[in-house]
Amino acid sequence: MPSSASTLVEDAAGLSDRIVALRRAIHAEPEIGLHNPRTRDKIRAALAHLPLEWREGPSTTGLVATLKGGSGAGGCVLLRGDTDALPMPEETGLDFASTVSGVMHACGHDTHVAMLAGAAELLATRAESLAGEVRFMFQPGEEGHHGARFMLEDGLLGGEGTDRSLPDAAFALHIMPNAPHGVIGGRGGPLMAAADELRIVVTGRGGHASMPHDTVDPIPVACEVVCAIQTMVARRYSVFDPVVVTIARIEAGSAHNVIPDTARLTGTMRTLSAANRARLKDELPALVAGIAGAHGLKGEVTILEGFPVTICDPRAVDCGERVARDLYGEAAFQRLKDPIMGAEDFAYVLEKVPGAMFFLGVAEDGADWKHCCGIHSTKMMVDEKALPRGAAFLAGLAEGWLAQGWG
Repeated sequence: MPSSASTLVEDAAGLSDRIVALRRAIHAEPEIGLHNPRTRDKIRAALAHLPLEWREGPSTTGLVATLKGGSGAGGCVLLRGDTDALPMPEETGLDFASTVSGVMHACGHDTHVAMLAGAAELLATRAESLAGEVRFMFQPGEEGHHGARFMLEDGLLGGEGTDRSLPDAAFALHIMPNAPHGVIGGRGGPLMAAADELRIVVTGRGGHASMPHDTVDPIPVACEVVCAIQTMVARRYSVFDPVVVTIARIEAGSAHNVIPDTARLTGTMRTLSAANRARLKDELPALVAGIAGAHGLKGEVTILEGFPVTICDPRAVDCGERVARDLYGEAAFQRLKDPIMGAEDFAYVLEKVPGAMFFLGVAEDGADWKHCCGIHSTKMMVDEKALPRGAAFLAGLAEGWLAQGWG
């Protein structure tokens, strides 16, 4: 590390109050989707005193702030934090709980912004020694709205058709409330799954429930489809390249004595490889059409494409491990044995730029972290004492990569 690790840790601790204050201000006024203007304005105000160059695009309220180093041209590293909340109520009882009905920061994006802003503060004080530049990506629309993809398409990260190249490396940090306090986790290869939405319509011919022989009942066929999907996943796909297909909703009928014309099923498809993702998109429609057709019904499938697989460059994970242990000791980093079947749109960035996402445990120090409320819970809590650690880690990633590259 070019700066002493102890100095970076001490400086981050000194920013604790400001990091927490920004987190709480954002938490109290959560916003959803691609446009988070109040959050954007809070970010700009919090960092207005720093020598940053700001860019915004037409598709979102996303921001990219650039800090130029003073030690030669060097490379470029991107640090990302997402800004949007979830459409769900909050039941934490916090003094700074959401003031917006039915909207909550239940995935920690408020903390991601605050830690990234803290990293910007830390790196700005070290700008003269940075061998290159750091871009800070404040991204809305992560919760299913493809915000990272829109920011890439708007040219905010650079690339073809813009006046600057893409970054050379990219890193992101995500909190985890049911993980040990302060421990940073990561893994090379697939970290999180691709996620696509599945919609199935089974169409028959309805009628009176007392005379099913005069109808073509879609309900038992829909049930057969659900079971057949699970059999297909278990018997056609290797357990070493996991696939998860969940039918989470079935809708059919309007009365207890009426057989409906249609049954509708919705669910999610999770895959850890592009090959299995493409294969599912071919095989599921054939399976559904075949089962429905065998019973004289019609089965149609619509797949709404979600995020791709989040794949971390092993060199970037090694970099994160070095930084975490330099800052906080050997126990500060944990290699994750398995991927997580949740999805993350930082995957779009990692398709273009080598890098990695990491997790930071924010369970209360000493708590039974395995039983804490997880992300997307109405009662999710964060131990804010871990946030300066996240800011120091992000700053250390940028400083370390600019000094050493992938070495």
